[in-house]
Amino acid sequence: MVRHFAVAVFVVHQGKVLLLKHKKLNMWLPPGGHLEDNEIPDEGAVREVKEETGLDIILVGEKGLDIDYPKQLILPKGIQLENIKDDHQHIDLVYFAKLKGKDQFIPSEESEEMGWYSIENLPPDVNSEIRLWCIKAIKELSE
Repeated sequence: MVRHFAVAVFVVHQGKVLLLKHKKLNMWLPPGGHLEDNEIPDEGAVREVKEETGLDIILVGEKGLDIDYPKQLILPKGIQLENIKDDHQHIDLVYFAKLKGKDQFIPSEESEEMGWYSIENLPPDVNSEIRLWCIKAIKELSE
């Protein structure tokens, strides 16, 4: 069994969540992907959003301790194990984030479309797991 660490980032702006329609998988997903060798999860989450959307973000969440050293990382909102293929799994670190800077997309080769969606107008073909994360992120970051 091959397992990779991956990040998924639910970015919320003005009560809406960012979703991408992934070309290869033909499904709605948040920005995210594999962590690179020697990359810490916080950096990977920010990098993946930038690469896939052109947007700058700030991860939202608690840290374990309020100290400078050792460096405290943002605690993911969730950690889940996802079957990709029979012999391949992702350990997904799920993060919530807010937009930092302009709301100006730069199209990515990986997605056919992207946009901001409220709870009421999530695409009808969003799977139930992604829908639940979207609702949770919007509720937490819109308060």
